[in-house]
Amino acid sequence: MAKRTEIPQGWPNPRQVFDVYSVGSCVNEDFADYVDYWKHNSWWFFNSPEPIVNIARENSVDVRDLKLFYYEAYEQELFDGVWRSVSLDTKWGFVTEVLPPASKRLEGFDVVILWVENSPEPEHSPLSCQNLAGKFKTNSHCLFDRFDEAYTALDTGKFDGCEQGTRRIFAVYSVDWPKAE
Repeated sequence: MAKRTEIPQGWPNPRQVFDVYSVGSCVNEDFADYVDYWKHNSWWFFNSPEPIVNIARENSVDVRDLKLFYYEAYEQELFDGVWRSVSLDTKWGFVTEVLPPASKRLEGFDVVILWVENSPEPEHSPLSCQNLAGKFKTNSHCLFDRFDEAYTALDTGKFDGCEQGTRRIFAVYSVDWPKAE
């Protein structure tokens, strides 16, 4: 996914946060309203950077100042206080053949809330959209540094009281844009 990472004007960011690398797009917008192009996979992301580049080029979207991210979801999700295996809804017929990047840099871990059960679409990242980064020890990108910090925060109910829904943990990696040909 390609995203804007600057802190929006008026966002009550904690002092340790310098930019936002959240999976959700409430605080840091995705490169475009890409769903209507139907080039995403069943995770509601992209299998590689090429569809992002093509959508941007075909629709005059300037991505030069955006960062490119690669996400890996933890294989379990928290639903009603119980950890269970993640299963994707494949009824839409999206092709999911993710091409992992040759090089990636781990930036941290995000907790993502999905309102609709069994929906793959990431809707909210409470560390940024509900300003919970001020409640937790997060890094300069508004993410947990370690997986166990995110897991423990979820497992001990530290996200209770924020938006309802299934909770997933995503590893957030920054990647380089593909070289222009």
